[in-house]
Amino acid sequence: MAPDQKSTGVFIDARVLVVGSLVAAVGVAVLAFFLWMVPNAAARESQAACAGLVSQPPLNPALCPSGNCKYPIPAPDFTAYDHNGKPVKLSDFRGKVVLLNFWASWCGVCKTEKPHLEEMAAELGSSDFVVVALASDRDWADVLVAIVDALSPATPVPDGKIDLAKALDLYAHGVPKGTSFQVLLDKPAGDENIGQIAASWGIKAVPESALIDRQGNIRHYFVNKRDWQTPVAETCLRSVIDE
Repeated sequence: MAPDQKSTGVFIDARVLVVGSLVAAVGVAVLAFFLWMVPNAAARESQAACAGLVSQPPLNPALCPSGNCKYPIPAPDFTAYDHNGKPVKLSDFRGKVVLLNFWASWCGVCKTEKPHLEEMAAELGSSDFVVVALASDRDWADVLVAIVDALSPATPVPDGKIDLAKALDLYAHGVPKGTSFQVLLDKPAGDENIGQIAASWGIKAVPESALIDRQGNIRHYFVNKRDWQTPVAETCLRSVIDE
């Protein structure tokens, strides 16, 4: 460079560098805080949804023999039977999230819950999530008629006792595509109304439901019916399904 030429180099004030670094650091901190907040906010939303949907009852002795248990707790295994007489164990669903719904054909409240249960099962049912309806009934005819009565109210149901053949015909016409939830039979003992499996869980009235995770643990317990179609219900269910 000639002595009389002026320098054309670029000079940056050190103060600008400091301010720029501080701004960048603040930006990184805000981004990190946002990324930390998103999953935590989602977790809080799920907890709030489940809290709004569930009133966790005190654990009965059947589910908590020690009397000092907290959710999650292991779901007692059982064997029930499908409409073909095939034995099905609760543990057969291990690896899936299960909503286990205890109900009965003679339960009027169960009838009002079934349409919501069906629509939710149709929407959320997948290889990761299954709804199992365990019926406290003595025979399949009563179960099939009750399902038709709940899901297809426009289908005329004859009065009085219906045999299995007529019940199957009624079901084929009233619910031609079947249900989105799996139905199993839980026969009561003696003159009891509650099925033997439900009774072994300490259940004295239906409907009740248990949300069971992939490891076979009860995460939430629902006494009485729920509107399973609500956003709150979906958020609560997905909080376990999406884990």
